[in-house]
Amino acid sequence: MIPAADTSPAPVLELSGIHKQFPGVKALSDVGLRLYPGEVHTLMGQNGAGKSTLIKVLTGVYAPDSGAIVLDGRAIRPASTLDAQRLGISTVYQEVNLCPNLSVAENIFIGRYPRRWGRIDWAAMERQASTLLQQLKVDIDVTAPLSRYPLAIQQMVAISRALSVSARVLILDEPTSSLDDSEVQLLFSVLRGLRAQGMAILFVTHFLEQTYAISDRITVMRNGEREGEYRCSELSRLALVNKMVGATVDASAAAAELAAEVAASGDLHCAAVAETAAASAALDPAQAAATAPAFLQARGLGRKGALAPLDLDLHCGELLGLCGLLGSGRTETARLLFGADKADSGTISVGGRPRNFATPRDAIAAGIGFCSEDRKHEGAILELSVRENIILALQAKRGMLRAIPFKQQQALANDYVKWLGVKTPNIETSIGSLSGGNQQKVLLARWLATAPEMLILDEPTRGIDVRAKQEIMDYVTALCRKGMAILFISSELPEVLRCSDRIVVMRDRKACGDYPRGALDDHTVLQVIAGAGA
Repeated sequence: MIPAADTSPAPVLELSGIHKQFPGVKALSDVGLRLYPGEVHTLMGQNGAGKSTLIKVLTGVYAPDSGAIVLDGRAIRPASTLDAQRLGISTVYQEVNLCPNLSVAENIFIGRYPRRWGRIDWAAMERQASTLLQQLKVDIDVTAPLSRYPLAIQQMVAISRALSVSARVLILDEPTSSLDDSEVQLLFSVLRGLRAQGMAILFVTHFLEQTYAISDRITVMRNGEREGEYRCSELSRLALVNKMVGATVDASAAAAELAAEVAASGDLHCAAVAETAAASAALDPAQAAATAPAFLQARGLGRKGALAPLDLDLHCGELLGLCGLLGSGRTETARLLFGADKADSGTISVGGRPRNFATPRDAIAAGIGFCSEDRKHEGAILELSVRENIILALQAKRGMLRAIPFKQQQALANDYVKWLGVKTPNIETSIGSLSGGNQQKVLLARWLATAPEMLILDEPTRGIDVRAKQEIMDYVTALCRKGMAILFISSELPEVLRCSDRIVVMRDRKACGDYPRGALDDHTVLQVIAGAGA
């Protein structure tokens, strides 16, 4: 819902009734957006909320199925990004889409070089580039290669390029995701200057602190729909988080849904799993885990532009939940702990011994497994069979010179398929033909085959049905009770609260609290995520 009309001038850009559907997926449903001159308007929403699709409709990448786009009172329908740019809508993306081998001036005017007598007028181009950058209070050598300058300056060059086409609307898509605090402040100083000149700025971010530092208005999206448009000064952080994640769900609702499904289906296997879950919930595992030795300790672990230095302990037999909004630093923490990304500060100890994870293979050798949140691109190899997907990590751990015999592969795959209840015609079936829940079980089997002492599970239940979710989390809980250390990441807060022995809350790439089981509930965890001013 959009608040009643106010004294603001007419919007520079207005979208209304935007619908966009892909085969089997309704990406946008009746979405609207208003951008006013001299304002920074922030677009907020969880992963899958529809932000990226809306921007692509606005910039001509996608044609809307229905709806209207009005710029300066005139209906428009951008057919491409170049068409949108000509209309006065410029976009600066998260990844700086420039050519580091070319000069700063060339990057600003690439494809639009000023010419004289049929040739590029280099002097005019460099003079105009300097003028554009000086408007942003950036004084650099425009004849130097772009690669000489840090990412923050490269962002300024990208903004200068956007402004060089007389943009009325500037879209910044996650521009701060790779910047440190000082670089973010430099960018915000530039945005405030552009705002003062009357530009309409659409700022897309996941960071709450940045939203409240720069925004005039906020539009919240959820599940492909616009939840509402709000003045920043009238929307508390807690209210914003609530609107992004939707009404909090009672943890018992999922259990009730599962119970109803079991009763309707008469599935004895599922019933046994549910019974196991109920029994394990009656235990007090947090107390046992607190007295167990720490399997992994991270001290000051961080990466510039991705994660502020944090301390983290994970004990044998403990399920540690990591929660926060998308972009809060959850996945970045997981990737640093597994060696998928290189930390530039801090240390990691495993079993009391310092370890340096230069690559994931080092982490695997130390007894750590990692199920990525990106199941299709970083997890399952869709063209390979269930058997081949299961043995991949174990084969990597052994090395290519110690090939696992085919019969051993078959026995291993058959055992895990049976134990985890993977529904597949046989182990030679392509994993791509299985449901999402069964794919996730195969990936869990892949890491269990390596006999890990610690598992990192990043969104292991995303996109799968309630029964598969319950089964997977019950298997994970059972492994934890047998002594495995588990780091569990999920956007579903009730799931984190229900399953975790301890919870670390992340906000704006920082760890902002460590809480034992029972210390937080559906409401207070949102308050912690919202932070100051909630």
